[in-house]
Amino acid sequence: MARLIVLWVAGVMAFGLCTAAWADAPPSNAPAQNTLKPSAPTSAPAEATANAGFVPINGLTRVKDIANLQGVRGNQLIGYGLVVGLEGTGDGQTTQFTQASLVNMLRRFGIDVPASTVMVKNVAAVMVTADLPPFVKPGSRIDVVVSSMGDAKSLQGGTLLQTPLRAANGQIYAVAQGPISIGGFNYEAGGSKVQKNDVNVGRIPGGAYVEQAVPMSLSQDGTTLEFTLQSPDFTTASRMANAIRQQLNVSTLAEDGATVEVVVPNQWRQNLVGFISKVEEVTLTPDVVARIVVDERTGTVVIGGNVRLGTGAVAHGDINVEVSNTPVVVPPPPFSVNPPPATVVPLKSTQATEHGGQLAVIPQTTTVDQLVHALNALGVTPRDLIAILQGMRAAGMIQAEIDIQ
Repeated sequence: MARLIVLWVAGVMAFGLCTAAWADAPPSNAPAQNTLKPSAPTSAPAEATANAGFVPINGLTRVKDIANLQGVRGNQLIGYGLVVGLEGTGDGQTTQFTQASLVNMLRRFGIDVPASTVMVKNVAAVMVTADLPPFVKPGSRIDVVVSSMGDAKSLQGGTLLQTPLRAANGQIYAVAQGPISIGGFNYEAGGSKVQKNDVNVGRIPGGAYVEQAVPMSLSQDGTTLEFTLQSPDFTTASRMANAIRQQLNVSTLAEDGATVEVVVPNQWRQNLVGFISKVEEVTLTPDVVARIVVDERTGTVVIGGNVRLGTGAVAHGDINVEVSNTPVVVPPPPFSVNPPPATVVPLKSTQATEHGGQLAVIPQTTTVDQLVHALNALGVTPRDLIAILQGMRAAGMIQAEIDIQ
């Protein structure tokens, strides 16, 4: 009897769960939602609906991170101005263009003074640069960088006077003015000097007002969009075209190794911004050329993930050159009349020693981790590693490009 009661209770609970699920579920004839559609109802194919709600997968890259929409770009601005209010750290009297600029500025205010009487130790001539992002509207504020042109010691505490910023076409797109932040300091007292960071270059966050916008066009004809890869590559362009076609169910074409053309569907031609957003969220795995970047000035070596190493033997000798400078006292000649005082002459000696390198066999590797372990087995410094990598590349052991900076 107890077993029958348990079975009856379990059946009632199961029936209740099923009833709740049927109540929450949409009717069978309800239209499926399409996240790719705009708010207005359209008749899109079922395949577009199925591919619309994709979720980015970890390890993949979005289109917006590797490509730019053609026609959408920023512009560089530049201007010449004066910084005033310096505590005697401005340009010297030999910087004639600073004097001429100050005289011209005073003349604009109705003050006419000869250039020979103008002191510029509290004034510095500077170049003002800025980047004008796309779609910035008049009245917006952008950051500017102020760099000294003359022999000013520091821009600390200075204020940039009103400076027009022009583009390459000569038109004024922004006007900059304001106090400068240098992010450091420079103090001198009693012949000693303390300095932190570069004090001849500063920034003015939001220091320029945009006066006019640069016209931009999202699409030349309104029916197609062109995306340009930041690092042109035929494989990446092909993968990008295929990913957009499969995930958004639209027509695409990889025109070359840098450009991918996307056809805008009819239902999106009145909402290009929304469609561009969907394209930028498409994910793919870009292909990367095997490359090793070498900076000989700092001894930095960066090895890409696609670098492969063939089997070979490497021996690297270490040559040390020691130059010593020992002061030696030279006495005056003996039995000399009115002998001169003894002098100190530096005695220089140079000695070169070579430490023989151990011959090491490097096996074939297929991952960066194995490559690092193989190179660490040589026990060399980063600067020695630069020469070793160049020799291995010449011997055909490394199948990668070596970019020396």
